[in-house]
Amino acid sequence: MNAELLLMFTLGCDRAYLYGHPERELTAQEGARYNDALRQRAHGIPAQYITGHQEFWGMDFIVSPAVLIPRPETEHVVERVLELLSDWRGVLAAPQHATTKPRLVDVGTGSGCIALALAKELPQVEVHATDISAEALDVARANAARLKLQERVIFHQADLLSDIHGPFDVVVSNPPYVGLAEEDQVQLEVRKFEPRTAVFAGESGLEIIERLVPQAMAVLKSGGWLVMEMSGTIAERAQKLFTGWANVQVTSDLQGIPRVLSAQKPS
Repeated sequence: MNAELLLMFTLGCDRAYLYGHPERELTAQEGARYNDALRQRAHGIPAQYITGHQEFWGMDFIVSPAVLIPRPETEHVVERVLELLSDWRGVLAAPQHATTKPRLVDVGTGSGCIALALAKELPQVEVHATDISAEALDVARANAARLKLQERVIFHQADLLSDIHGPFDVVVSNPPYVGLAEEDQVQLEVRKFEPRTAVFAGESGLEIIERLVPQAMAVLKSGGWLVMEMSGTIAERAQKLFTGWANVQVTSDLQGIPRVLSAQKPS
């Protein structure tokens, strides 16, 4: 699969073209480019960083070593937000609700994949996105422009929700949640090439979430939701941080691993 992806990258073509032209021979320049891509991959560099692209929610995202590579399991976060807020897409389209604009913030946006997917699906919602990394925000803004959603998302450089003013109807996040104690269980290419601050939270894996939960409570409206990605290794411990919240629920991914935690601020 990686070889196929890198070949499509080399030729600037899609899979249909690749399989529809088996007789196609590489030029000397293309061959050199393909071999260089293979050498990079052999050294463990993720294919997405070599090609500079990754698909998420049916959209093509630019990625670089400044951001975490969007993963299919993160789409469950988007699905959960849409499930919780399904009424917005229908009710808010009515003329009498034209002045109503719910607000959502994506914390630690990285490539912008969650914020931009939700901006696409929820045109009536005011979407904000934060990241502590200026380099990550550059990537997110570039993706917003490429996807023609730059007018739909307001980006902020911030440490989680610091200096971000609510109230919001939804706080959503794919925070760092891997503990340093389990570092040896993480794929080598992730440990070596993806931004450590986007992967590792601290020794236990809960350090960022412990900060995010009270900040989310402070900026959410009554009845608002916090939706975040997590791993099965911290699921039980993470739920204990939600004392005082309502409707705490864990959603598993397609492999049955606890993946998304959602909780509601009491009315």
